[in-house]
Amino acid sequence: MLGNASGKHKRHHHARTSSVPSRNLASFADEYRKLAIDCLKVLRVEMQLETIFHMQITRRDEEMALFVARVKRNYIFGGICAIAANAFMKALADMKSINLFGVQQICWNSIALALAAIPSIDSETIQQRLDRVRTYYELLNMPFEALLAFITKHENMFTATECTNLLKVQVSGREIPTDVRDRLSDILSHR
Repeated sequence: MLGNASGKHKRHHHARTSSVPSRNLASFADEYRKLAIDCLKVLRVEMQLETIFHMQITRRDEEMALFVARVKRNYIFGGICAIAANAFMKALADMKSINLFGVQQICWNSIALALAAIPSIDSETIQQRLDRVRTYYELLNMPFEALLAFITKHENMFTATECTNLLKVQVSGREIPTDVRDRLSDILSHR
């Protein structure tokens, strides 16, 4: 016999596991499914916004510069940033949950849009709209008490629906007590 001087073979027994998945594994798989759905939603918004700004808009603006005054070009192209900002804001309503990476990705995309701004568009207006988007998504990282305090202090910054959506979406690591929605409704009713 090979491999053993005493002539006995060592047998390796594998512990058998139940064929029924553990509750923890099923829960873990469910969390990954939710994350995958959130990633798809963020990617969808990212692709929409990228398409808006990468359809040779900057080149068209430069070509028009010879024939169309800056003020008129600002009018022609100005709505694009508003569409992009609105797409960011409305995307949250479609999300059930988001994690820190998703929040960061949307904030980075809004910064990239500001940097890729069309030359003839009023950059201050773009900056204000995209700053509003970044602020909105960064609020998701705040504890609910800080979020309510921010909404109270900056009561006209976001609509009632936007504020409600901030609490509706599940954020990894953020617990929202059941009475917070009532407290938000109370805050919004005093506007």
